[in-house]
Amino acid sequence: MTGAFIIDKPAGRTSHDVVARVRKIIGERRVGHTGTLDPFATGVLVILVGRATRLAQFLSGADKEYEAVIRLGYATDTGDVTGTRAPTNFTTETRRTTEFHREEIETAMASLRGEIEQIPPMYSAKKIGGRKLYELARRGAEVARQPVRIRVSEFEPIPHEGSFLKVNDVETTDLRVRVVCSAGTYIRTLAEDFGKRLGVGAHLAELRRTRAGHLRIEDAITLERLAELSESNLAESKVIQPDAVLSHLPTIELSAEEVTRAIHGIDLSVDDRAVVNWEDNQPVRLRDASTQLIAVGFYDQARRVVHPKVVIAAEVSEARP
Repeated sequence: MTGAFIIDKPAGRTSHDVVARVRKIIGERRVGHTGTLDPFATGVLVILVGRATRLAQFLSGADKEYEAVIRLGYATDTGDVTGTRAPTNFTTETRRTTEFHREEIETAMASLRGEIEQIPPMYSAKKIGGRKLYELARRGAEVARQPVRIRVSEFEPIPHEGSFLKVNDVETTDLRVRVVCSAGTYIRTLAEDFGKRLGVGAHLAELRRTRAGHLRIEDAITLERLAELSESNLAESKVIQPDAVLSHLPTIELSAEEVTRAIHGIDLSVDDRAVVNWEDNQPVRLRDASTQLIAVGFYDQARRVVHPKVVIAAEVSEARP
């Protein structure tokens, strides 16, 4: 089995838990994921299977889309609903969360769109000095982190029963939002920064990833459904083929002779008509006449060739250690 599953990750499981579960369900040792989701989060988790695990490098940098609930009222030490309440650090009196107007919300959101800098949260898997930040945070330590440049393409409210805000109680109010952002964006940090723009503590109450690159929640499958299909030997019917997994990359269709060359990693000359503003080192799908992905190559602009680098073709892959 080679390709990808789009798993609708349930809350309460780590991404590693999902990988382990898929590995057990389908009986395949080579299983990996792209784009970690926090345990409390749900939604799109792309699981690569078999030789397709080699394709992770072409997916991990894709834009992501989320639906989230930002809870206004107080911050937590983790930035999300799993943490404990953090003391306020606002110098002015905190406003009631029911007092915010639509214009204020939209202005605060607009200030967080585009190219911005984010400081990675302590409760994250980012490493500093060889240690994951969350490991240090659990010991009560806090270290300086350098801001990271990210891109928030879209950040907008999702109305609830005709209103932007859903009042929970006298203390907290929820705002459901939609976010499209670059890989590496922390939605928890975005929620906290949004609260700061309004002068109120905030944290992430819910998070659901609805898209990773071109792979969408509409095509996802639950772990339970995958197990049911596997028992009937139908799990492979839900596998997305490697060529479709990389449909965002340009493609070259190979002749039978070129397939052999690609399998052996031999450079392929590129017809000028096939190159549409390709930059140097552009990844390119190399597939045969039946649209089976043979390999992924990289375009050498100076030499006008594509060098096959990541070979997927089964007959070669299985022969290699």
